[in-house]
Amino acid sequence: MMLIMTSKNSKIKENIDKKNIPILLDEYHLCDHCIGRLCTRREKNETFQDAGKRYRTKNTNIKENPVNQCELCQGLLNELPDFLHLAQHAISDYEFTSFLIGCIIDEDILLKEQNIIQKFDLTDTASIKQEINEYIGLILEDEPIRVVDFKHPDIMIIVNTQFNIVSLQIKPLCVYGRYSKYRRDLPQTKWFCRRCHGKGCRYCNYTGKLYQDSVEELIAHSFIKYAQAEDESFHGAGREDIDVRMLGSGRPFVLEIKDPKKRTVSLLKIKEEIEQESNGDVKVNSLKCTDSSDISRIKLAHFQKVYVVKIHAPVPIQKEKLKKVALSLQGTTINQQTPTRVEKRRANKIRRRQIYRCTVLEVDGTMASLEIESESGTYIKELVTGDNGRTQPNISQLLNIACEVKSLDVKEVKGE
Repeated sequence: MMLIMTSKNSKIKENIDKKNIPILLDEYHLCDHCIGRLCTRREKNETFQDAGKRYRTKNTNIKENPVNQCELCQGLLNELPDFLHLAQHAISDYEFTSFLIGCIIDEDILLKEQNIIQKFDLTDTASIKQEINEYIGLILEDEPIRVVDFKHPDIMIIVNTQFNIVSLQIKPLCVYGRYSKYRRDLPQTKWFCRRCHGKGCRYCNYTGKLYQDSVEELIAHSFIKYAQAEDESFHGAGREDIDVRMLGSGRPFVLEIKDPKKRTVSLLKIKEEIEQESNGDVKVNSLKCTDSSDISRIKLAHFQKVYVVKIHAPVPIQKEKLKKVALSLQGTTINQQTPTRVEKRRANKIRRRQIYRCTVLEVDGTMASLEIESESGTYIKELVTGDNGRTQPNISQLLNIACEVKSLDVKEVKGE
């Protein structure tokens, strides 16, 4: 399938060797459309049909051949208004500013066109696809807000001339932002039921999910509603555990809204609605429309993170000793074997991660709070517990006390 459109004032160059054109027109009964595409160049604002008629009346004694009797297009170009109507109907519910036209043509017609070009050694011709695409595209482009975009159109309109149907390829609407999460039982993305895999069963109360809500769903709901979209994909810059809060300015994400009918949405209104509908459990900021390149960018980025972790020990924690441990970790590189809790879904390997800063915030008996700044991908819980020696060094080992994590918050995701 070839997607081609010319601008309104484009011209097809004159064939260098004209001697074969009379032979061509004697051998094949062509309509003015096909003569205009194969035998001549267009003048300014001239259609292929007009160019063919001008060439035929000026240079030959051939009478006009009806389009439905054309030996090349076989009457197909009589249906141009019908194809336009189909395209206009297909896009009537969609908001867009850029587009591209494509069409699917019967292979017999395309093959005959190519054979004629080769047989008569024609150069700089235009294809029948180009004429159909241009006819539809120039009329749609008359809308003042719509332009042809060959690289990244909002909507691609594919006209199947064999079956008189139109299919659409809609560019997703991508929104960048940062989210904060204030609930400790809220996953970042949808967790489908392990038994039914999203279909719905007794185990998941026929919801298809293990958790009723997620950050993804609470953010996406309003976007899908206002964009009149079919579905979405959520792309976060990493993720926090379900029991970890995401505080501060939030975690970067891109929401990919699929098949949107509306591309203009009020980001401020949606921001407020997300907060209201989540009862303040999720907030978003820095919302802006973006493109799909931001998805790979945040997926590949390595953002330093600042955590606040509250730990518990079976015996009172000595503040000065904890401070020495924290100081000894600053600027060091730790080795982390894939944690036991995620080894079923993560590759089993050793990860080297940098600890940039470790500060004691508070010590109260058997409880203590630390602020840790580390490299992206650091498992903070295992830095505290040691995970049976799978993380080296670790706070429990350095304190010589088996500590556990009571709570963990992401205070800041640095970067951007």
